[in-house]
Amino acid sequence: MISQLLTYLIAAYTLLVLAASPSVSAAPEGFLEGHLKIVSYTPVQPADQNVATVTAETPAQYALIVLSRSERKQIARITSDANGNYRAALPPGDYVLDVEGRVAKRLRIRAQPFTVVANETVHVDMTIVTGFASE
Repeated sequence: MISQLLTYLIAAYTLLVLAASPSVSAAPEGFLEGHLKIVSYTPVQPADQNVATVTAETPAQYALIVLSRSERKQIARITSDANGNYRAALPPGDYVLDVEGRVAKRLRIRAQPFTVVANETVHVDMTIVTGFASE
């Protein structure tokens, strides 16, 4: 009888713990999608100088980073496909889209703030301007 009572108490305690714990399923995610465009700035070369061969840059060479808007902490890293398209699932919140290593690579971009809402898609395009000479 005592062992039966103990079994019932353990079962009741287990049910109570499971019922009181937070739900395992998280809030539905939203989506970020967009297009990465690369514009190469090349200064005009005099006609009498040899011009170096310029290799075409692909969007996949540049990683995009998603930062929390308030703390500027990195939330995600995104690489676009060969055509420059990208898509990522994110929890609802306020973010900023930036390019990884843009200062060191001397890239000109405008970081894009955006907000993700559950079960919705936000479209944010990014343009990278490259080819600026170092000072």
